[in-house]
Amino acid sequence: MKIIPLHKNYSNLIDKASKGDRRAQHQLFEMFSPKMLGVCRQYLKNNDLAEEVMLSGFFKMFTHLKDFKNEGSFEGWIRRIMVNESISQLRKDKKLHFISETEIENTAEHSTFIETELEEADIQKMIDSLPDGYKTVFVLYAVEGYKHSEIGELLQISENTSKTQLFKARKMLQNMVKQQNNLSYGTL
Repeated sequence: MKIIPLHKNYSNLIDKASKGDRRAQHQLFEMFSPKMLGVCRQYLKNNDLAEEVMLSGFFKMFTHLKDFKNEGSFEGWIRRIMVNESISQLRKDKKLHFISETEIENTAEHSTFIETELEEADIQKMIDSLPDGYKTVFVLYAVEGYKHSEIGELLQISENTSKTQLFKARKMLQNMVKQQNNLSYGTL
């Protein structure tokens, strides 16, 4: 995750926005909304819903901006809000289903790399086609960099369930990539 240091102008912008300055709030929104929409989109398949959740996240961010202590990354702080809002939306829509399994020893850390020439949009479609529980754990782990213990706490599941969900997500993605490669190279 890229950390943007808070230089004085940035810090002043946050300070003004926290005091209700609409221009400062608009500037922060303009600076961060494209990235944050991308964060929400990673969890939510529907673009309109992702945008709605992002706007809700920004509302929450501006409401709690006074709580930001200039410790750590401001972008990381906003990103965490967006991740939490996205997960809350999935819970609200009852789309997070986890299959509890017995522990799979180290399977989450061992996956086969498959070489492919897929476009980013194709990869996103594959990720979107995963069951929401698999997808959420996969994005939290592989994209956001959360540890299984953190994912378990965030999603209120066990660490082993997180590992199992990741393993299954990777397996499904590998199968999709293999199928796509077979279609591309005519080896079905």
